[in-house]
Amino acid sequence: MKKILFFAVLALVLTACKPEAVIPADSTPVKEQALIYPDYRDIVVPPNIAPLNIMVKSPGTEFVGRIASPDGSKEILAAADEDGKLFFDSVEWKGLLQSCRGKDLNVTIYSHQESGWMKHPDYKITIANEEIDPYLTYRLIEPSYELYRQLGIYQRNLTSFEEVPIYENNADFEAENNHCINCHAAQAYGATHRTLFHVRGEHGGTVFAHDGKVERMNMKNDSTLGNAVYPAWHPTKPWIVFSSNKTGQTFHMTNTDKIEVVDYGSDLIFYDVEKNLISNVLKTPVEMETFPAWAPDGKRLYYCSAYLPAMAQISDTLKGKQYDDVASDTIITNYQNVHYNLMSLDFDPDTKTWGKPQLVLDCAALGLSATVPRVSSDGRWLLITLGKFGQFHIWHKQSDLYVLDLEAIANGTPAVSAIRRLDNANSDNVESFHNWSSNGRWMVFSSRRDDGSYTRPYIAYFDKEGHDYKAFVIPQEDPELNLLRMKSYNVPELSTTAVDVTPQDFRDAIYVDDENVRKVQYGK
Repeated sequence: MKKILFFAVLALVLTACKPEAVIPADSTPVKEQALIYPDYRDIVVPPNIAPLNIMVKSPGTEFVGRIASPDGSKEILAAADEDGKLFFDSVEWKGLLQSCRGKDLNVTIYSHQESGWMKHPDYKITIANEEIDPYLTYRLIEPSYELYRQLGIYQRNLTSFEEVPIYENNADFEAENNHCINCHAAQAYGATHRTLFHVRGEHGGTVFAHDGKVERMNMKNDSTLGNAVYPAWHPTKPWIVFSSNKTGQTFHMTNTDKIEVVDYGSDLIFYDVEKNLISNVLKTPVEMETFPAWAPDGKRLYYCSAYLPAMAQISDTLKGKQYDDVASDTIITNYQNVHYNLMSLDFDPDTKTWGKPQLVLDCAALGLSATVPRVSSDGRWLLITLGKFGQFHIWHKQSDLYVLDLEAIANGTPAVSAIRRLDNANSDNVESFHNWSSNGRWMVFSSRRDDGSYTRPYIAYFDKEGHDYKAFVIPQEDPELNLLRMKSYNVPELSTTAVDVTPQDFRDAIYVDDENVRKVQYGK
C-alpha cells in the first residue's frame, strides 16, 4: 500500500513540475524552424492516427506546442521543460482530427531561451479523409546478420499507443528451445483471421491460425525444393503461394552495404490449407522465382524471377550438397549481375490451374532488380522495391520504392513508361519491405533513414491519382522511443482486425513434439 501511495505522490509531483500549457503572452517571431523529432512537418496523416508527440531539439529551457484548426477555433496545447518532449492529449487530438478531415492543421512551436520566448515558423499537418487500417504487425529483432536470441512478432494499434505481443520466442532465454520466427502474413488484411508465421531452429515449421485452429506444420516435402517462405494468401480462398528458397549470405570486406544475401535456388509452390496438399507452381533450374503476390481478384499472381542459364549446367552434373556449394559460389561470384524481373501468372480458381509466365517489367534491361511486388486493393497500382541487383534489398542502401500503373499497361502503355519512383516517400537510405492499406490510400514500409542501421516503419499517403506524399515514422507515446529501442522493425503489415489468437495458443502449438507435427502431402 505504501508503494502505491509513493508512486501516486511521485506522479503528482512530476505532473506539477511540468510547465503549464499556455501560449506565451509575449514572444518574438524568429526565422529559424524549430528542430523536432520525429520530422512531422508538412505531412499527410490519417484522421484516426495516434497523437504525433514530438521532441523539440532547439535550444531552450521550456517549450510550448500549439496545434490548431485552419480558422483557429479549435486547438490543443502541450508544454515541456528542457527535455523538449511535447505530449498531446489523446482525447483532444482525436476530436481535432475528426473535425478537420481534409483540412490543414497549423502547428506552432514556442521555445524559451535566454532572451525570452521565441515563436518559430508554423508548419502544417494535413488530415486526409481516408483512414488507415488500425493495426500494424511487425517483428522486432536486433539488426544482426547470423545470430538471434530474443525476438517476437507484435501488433500495434495505430489509433493509440498499445503494442501487444503476438508471439515471443524467448521471454526468458532457453538455449535448448531457441528458435527464430519470421514471415508473418494475414489473409485479406486480417478480415478472415487466417494468419501464419514460420519457425526456424528448434520447433521448426510453419504455424497456421485458421478456422479457429492453431497448428504447426512440417512444410518440407521431397517433391519441392525446400522449406516454404515469403507467403502470399489468396484473397478469399484457404490457399497460399510460397516461394521455396535455398538462401546463403556473404560479407563484404569493403562495401557500405556490409552483407549480400543470395538465393541459389528458388521455386514457387502452392498449398491448399484445408486439404493439406502442396504442389509446385514453377520448378525450373534456370529461373529463380520468389516473392509471390496475388492480384486482388485472385486470378493473377505476380512474382520476381531471375534468369540464370549457368544454373542448368550445375543441376545436370551435381546433386545435394555439392550442388548447393557450387551454386552458391556461382551466385556470389556474379552477385552484381543477378537481376530479378517482374513476372505474372494467370490463375483459374475453379480448376486451380496456371497459365504461362508473362514478363511484366524487364528490370534487367533497366539495370535494376525487383523485389516484393504488392498490388493495391483496387488492382490498379503495383508497389515494388527496385535496387541495382539481387533480391534482399533490406541491405542495399540504394533500394527505392517504385509504383507501376497496371491500368495504363492494360491500356497499351509500355511498362517502362508506366513505372515511376516515389520521390516524396523515398529517402537516401534503404527502403525495403512494404505493404498497402486495405483502402489503397496508405503505404507502410521499412526504412533506415534515421540512422542507417535500424529499420523503422514509415507511413506515406498515396492519393487516387497516384501521387505519393512525404513519409512519417509511426508515432510513439514517447517521441524518443523509436531512437532508444535497439530493435529493427521487420515486415510491417497493416490489418483491419486484431489477431484473435493468444501468445500462449501459439506457444502450445509450437512446442508440440516433432513426431506429432503433421507433414504436408504432395498433390493438387
